[in-house]
Amino acid sequence: MAMDSKLSKAVFQKLEQDLIKLSSKPRAFNVHRFRTGTRRLQILLGELSPDLNRNQRKLLKLLGSVRRRAGKLRDLDVQLGALRSLKVAREPRRKTQLVNQLIELRARQEKKLTREVDRDAVREIWKRLDRARKDFQPSLCRDPLTVARNMLKRIDPQLPITEPLLHRYRILGKRARYAAEFAGNLPETQQFIAQLKRLQDALGDWHDWLTLTKNAGDHLGDLRESALVAELHNVTGAKFRNAVTVLGQVRATLVAEPAPGGQTLVRPAARVLRKSASAA
Repeated sequence: MAMDSKLSKAVFQKLEQDLIKLSSKPRAFNVHRFRTGTRRLQILLGELSPDLNRNQRKLLKLLGSVRRRAGKLRDLDVQLGALRSLKVAREPRRKTQLVNQLIELRARQEKKLTREVDRDAVREIWKRLDRARKDFQPSLCRDPLTVARNMLKRIDPQLPITEPLLHRYRILGKRARYAAEFAGNLPETQQFIAQLKRLQDALGDWHDWLTLTKNAGDHLGDLRESALVAELHNVTGAKFRNAVTVLGQVRATLVAEPAPGGQTLVRPAARVLRKSASAA
C-alpha cells in the first residue's frame, strides 16, 4: 500500500504552525497538537523513510527534546481534568490541595517549556524542517500499513499482561496508528486505525489515572493515609481491567494481514489475556 504523498507533505507544514502556537501559548490543545505532530514526523522519517540524513537526525533530536518537555505539561493537563471529574464525598480539602499542587507544578513546567522554545530554537527547527521537507521523497517510503502491523508484532502475544507490557502496547499502538495514517483513506486502513484508536483510548485512560494516582500518593500519602488516594487506586484498577479487556478483544485483528481475495487472516487471541483480566 503506497504512501499518501499529500498527507506526508502536510506533516511538515502543520508542525511549523504547531511550533509557533506552542512557543506563543503553551495551552493544552497547542501542546497536544505539537506532540502528535512531532510523533508523526518521527514515524515518517524514522520508520517509513529508507534512511535518515544528518539534518533529519538533528531535527528529530531537537523536536524530541521539546516533545518530552511538552509531554510533562500534557500529563499534568490530563491529570487535572481527571481529578476535577472525580466525585468524592470525603476529603474535599485534600482534593483541592492536590489540584492546587498540580496547577503550581504545571506553571513551573510551562516556564521551562517556554525557555526551551525561545526564538533561536524555533528558528533552527524551522530551518531544519524546511530542509527535511525538500529532501523528503514519498515514493521511496515503505508500505505504511505493513510497517504499522509489524510494529505490533514486536511484542510476544504469549507474555502475561502486566503494567510494563501495557505501557509497551500504549507506545507501540500510537506509533502504529501514526504509521497507518500515511496509507490514506482506504477501508482496510480505516478499519485498522479504528481498532488502534479504541486500544489507544483504553490504554491512555488507564495510564493517565495511574500517573495521577502516583502523584496523589507522593503529595498526600498512600491509600492507608488518604481516602482520596484509596479512591484513585480503585479507579485505576478498574481502568487497568478495562485496558486488558480491550487489548484482548482487538489484538488479534491488529496484527492480522489481508489474505488473497480481500479477506483478513485473524490469529486467535492469547488465552493469557483472559487470565490476566480476571486476576487483576
